[in-house]
Amino acid sequence: MRRMIVLLLCLAGAVLNIAFNRICIMADIPLYMDTVLTVAVTLACGLFWGALCGALTNLIHQAIWFWGWEGYLFALCSIATAYITWLFIRIFPRELRFAAAAQETVPPPFDSMAALKSSRLNMVMGRVIVLILLSFALCLAMSILGGALTAFILALNPSHSGERGLSVFLSAIMFGSYLPALLTEILSRIPINIIDRLISVFGGFGIALAMRRLLRSSS
Repeated sequence: MRRMIVLLLCLAGAVLNIAFNRICIMADIPLYMDTVLTVAVTLACGLFWGALCGALTNLIHQAIWFWGWEGYLFALCSIATAYITWLFIRIFPRELRFAAAAQETVPPPFDSMAALKSSRLNMVMGRVIVLILLSFALCLAMSILGGALTAFILALNPSHSGERGLSVFLSAIMFGSYLPALLTEILSRIPINIIDRLISVFGGFGIALAMRRLLRSSS
């Protein structure tokens, strides 16, 4: 029963990832917003399910809005998002594992209410700092991986050179034609990914909290 619910969460997450991405495209919002639920599913359910959610996002999106076989390569970005999020869960279990967080709700062995409030504040601040670190780690990783994949695709098929959205505009303004294509593709993604990953990580964390409550209530 629980596995079926998790599978449904993965499918729903992939659909919502696609919906957020399409809304940004139609509204001319310069963000990707296609990994919010990948982060959420990884935090709530683990690496396998998060990677599955990310891969399904790419596969379903490409099946509906197919622009070439090269588009399937970007599933690697979604899978990498799940893997990096999982690494942070292992490195910072106290801040990112909800089971550990639930245990923190039990009052520590202090008589002072001020000490209890201070402990909770430290937990919240620690979690915020870790989420910010995760956001910037994803920003860097996705900029490098996404830029490398795009440079590879353009080397194979230069006809896609005008189909890169905001990164084309930013690369022309920031770098012109002075830098190699690979470096230009990576650096032009960083300003977009800084905002995109902050929203994805903090939004994904909030959604993951709701998912964990759903899974606990179903068990």
